[in-house]
Amino acid sequence: MSSSEDEITAWFGQQRRLSPTDFPIGIGDDMSQLALGQGVSVLITTDMLLDETHFDLKVATLQQIGYKSMAASLSDCAAMATIPVAAVVAVALPVGFREEQLKELHAGIVLASDKYDCPLVGGDITSWKTDARLAVCVTMVSRPGEKPPVRRSGATVGDVIGVTGSLGGSGLRRHLEFEPRVQEAQELARLADLHAMMDISDGLSTDLNRIGRQSGVGAMVEAAAVPVSVDAGTQAEPLQAALNEGEDFELLFTLAPEQWSELHRKWDRPVPISQIGRITDTGRMQIRMPDGRIEELKPGGYEHLTG
Repeated sequence: MSSSEDEITAWFGQQRRLSPTDFPIGIGDDMSQLALGQGVSVLITTDMLLDETHFDLKVATLQQIGYKSMAASLSDCAAMATIPVAAVVAVALPVGFREEQLKELHAGIVLASDKYDCPLVGGDITSWKTDARLAVCVTMVSRPGEKPPVRRSGATVGDVIGVTGSLGGSGLRRHLEFEPRVQEAQELARLADLHAMMDISDGLSTDLNRIGRQSGVGAMVEAAAVPVSVDAGTQAEPLQAALNEGEDFELLFTLAPEQWSELHRKWDRPVPISQIGRITDTGRMQIRMPDGRIEELKPGGYEHLTG
């Protein structure tokens, strides 16, 4: 397929003009928002995880796969600072998949479900008739928190760029056991007026480019400020791992400098937050290397339609 995920998603969004009254947030954010009337709305997201793409059934346990499937959608709720409500899960099972295996997969799903107070309320089970791999699709509903959902498109020139946690190296282990930043997102939104936010699922370089494109702004990232994880530090190029590997499921957000100062002063969560750069008016995504060189920050993360 020649088009990128972002290109084909933009094309999808152009095919139908949705009423902003009925659908305040449509295609292109981490979740879509549906207005139900009288000031009530819900948000919805869906994610499909595939064997040998998002997990490896030969290595990961079924409980880990179930957990990750739910946690990835919970991370979408966190990306917009919304509160998870409920989920349904559909699975396509390989030939010969046994009842005990399905129950182990379910155990992982409800592990995440219970931990983040997002009950599993239904779904669908089907099986392949030919040789095919396991697929797990989670659809999740959330509701707005105290503030409106935070979108990708609100970054403003001069904003601080912040991230939670540390980045890179998730493929070694964290991609199966990460903690979606649901509570941290609520705390960020409570303590500050966030302009833009999303979760880092495809890599910092790719996801920051998405915020820049949707907000119509540029960015300058300080390489020395990027929080490189311990696992990324064991790799040949730790910074490149932190920028491009993806599946960190940390939060990437922007806010005014004075808001950052106040947020940083009040932040007392175990998960740290770091300032990694500024939003600029250049329209270019750039990174200042430790030696002072400025390079283009090209999207180097995961591409869903090409792998």
